[in-house]
Amino acid sequence: MNDKAKSMVVFGGSVAVGFVSGFFGGGGGMLAVPLLSLSGLDAKRAHATALLVILPICLISAAIYIAAGYFDYRTVLCACIGVVLGGVVGAALLNKLNPTVISLMFAFMMIAIGVKLVIV
Repeated sequence: MNDKAKSMVVFGGSVAVGFVSGFFGGGGGMLAVPLLSLSGLDAKRAHATALLVILPICLISAAIYIAAGYFDYRTVLCACIGVVLGGVVGAALLNKLNPTVISLMFAFMMIAIGVKLVIV
């Protein structure tokens, strides 16, 4: 894929990532990782880049949800502590695992979540 086509795919897919994150309050990273992989990034770079790519929409969406009153400070505090701890462990493991293993783990997680959503 040439650079212009790659840029168009990434831009078009990024619109979908932003929509999903804004509409569902998250999940854009689940789309960003395969999109970034399609653009030629290896699994480690795709996962790491997805985190940074979704940061702006997370901040904007959070501000909109806070302004609308959909926010529980106690839950956010507890969740933030857990997310930071989990993020540190996850980043350390990402650095040590084989990209194929990472891709398989991610695919399994996406399938499991999809099945759970259909069942419930």
